[in-house]
Amino acid sequence: MSETLDQQNQTPVEEGAGAQAAPAQPLSGESPPMGQVPSTATPLEIPSPEISPQEIPAEVLLSAEVPSAARPQASRAYRCQCGRPVFFRNSQCLACQTPLGFDPPHARLLPLQPGPTEGTWLPWDEPDGAPLQRCANFHTASGCNWMVPVRQDGSTPSLCQACLLTRTIPDQSVPINQQLWTKVEMSKRRLVSQLILLGLPVVPLTEDPRGLAFDLLGAAPGGPRVMTGHANGVITVNIEEADDAVREKVRAAMREPYRTLLGHFRHEIGHYYWDRLVRDGPWLEDFRTLFGDERQDYAGALRLNYEQGPPADWQQRFVSSYASTHPWEDWAETWAHYLHMADTVDTAVSFGVNSDNVDLEHEPFGVADLWQPDAPDATQFLEFINGWVRLTAVFNELSRSMGQPDFYPFAMPRATVGKLQFIHRVVTGAAAVEVVTEQASGEAQPDVAQAPALQPLA
Repeated sequence: MSETLDQQNQTPVEEGAGAQAAPAQPLSGESPPMGQVPSTATPLEIPSPEISPQEIPAEVLLSAEVPSAARPQASRAYRCQCGRPVFFRNSQCLACQTPLGFDPPHARLLPLQPGPTEGTWLPWDEPDGAPLQRCANFHTASGCNWMVPVRQDGSTPSLCQACLLTRTIPDQSVPINQQLWTKVEMSKRRLVSQLILLGLPVVPLTEDPRGLAFDLLGAAPGGPRVMTGHANGVITVNIEEADDAVREKVRAAMREPYRTLLGHFRHEIGHYYWDRLVRDGPWLEDFRTLFGDERQDYAGALRLNYEQGPPADWQQRFVSSYASTHPWEDWAETWAHYLHMADTVDTAVSFGVNSDNVDLEHEPFGVADLWQPDAPDATQFLEFINGWVRLTAVFNELSRSMGQPDFYPFAMPRATVGKLQFIHRVVTGAAAVEVVTEQASGEAQPDVAQAPALQPLA
């Protein structure tokens, strides 16, 4: 996560940051010429949301935070019509060969049956339901298993909500790029499914100047590396990070305890949502109180970190050493951990994992560690955090039993609990804004997007 671009002007911090990418293929929307990294030197003017969290009716905010320990926000445990377990990335049940497809608005992996016309599908248990069709990338190296609704006016999009965000793909004439693209898109779909589930705004940059786009690029042969980073709604990902050997070599060289594709996506999307939700909104002053003043020299802070390393006391104040570099990176690293925690807990609860059964003594975090001790869901948030500590301690021991690195190789200092709660409140507020906006516009609202509450592991 340490190879990033200056958010404001893409100033490269390491030599080679201005790498010329290998020929790339536009996937959707207005794309740069092949072989060029898109220029985003001129910042977009991103307006503030029309509705601020302070204007949201109290009953809406509270309903978005009602604790629900009995079930996950949306199940990550799926079953085929034959009763066998199937998984998020599956497009066919291996037991009975039933076709499967992911339904993004409702976070369901659906068993499918042929629809009324060629190329359309219906949910297995909804023969009279609305027809769906597969994302056009199902038949590409991406192997996308997401579904799109068939519209009566014939304007059905060919790409799903996740693939519409990808603006540029790597050159598919290079065989290795097909394998890397498969892995990159798989991680991106996991990310996007969680963003939708949390009720966060997920809109392509081609449709909204505040929207999001991904450029998935590879370096030209013999050329410098492409830099993974975010600028003005565009997230650039170096597809070499999908090569396990390359990624592990970089991780060791950077002395990082953890480096994954999904981690990169969750870190960089944090930069995007800082611009979208914090920069021009009512959260900015509280952000500066907790994380620091983002107006300090960003490129200089990165250079200082690379030259001198993190401060000696970073483990008492930050979720990772890289988070100590600059307030933007503290936010992005903490945001990534929030997404890691929320998705892992959802998955654990989906499969019946209960941290209350963990026989492990630890000193729990308390109300004094919170940013807003009087928040409506403060007790639930503390249960979530303390359950996470117990659960990951066991997961780490399980990993060690297999001779593998720790599942969660981080120690969470008390200073980060308030930051995590702040991010939770920003996410919850953004989801409530989306609900109110949809209600005002008369748009249909998916069931799962109405309750972005963290789940206690109980």
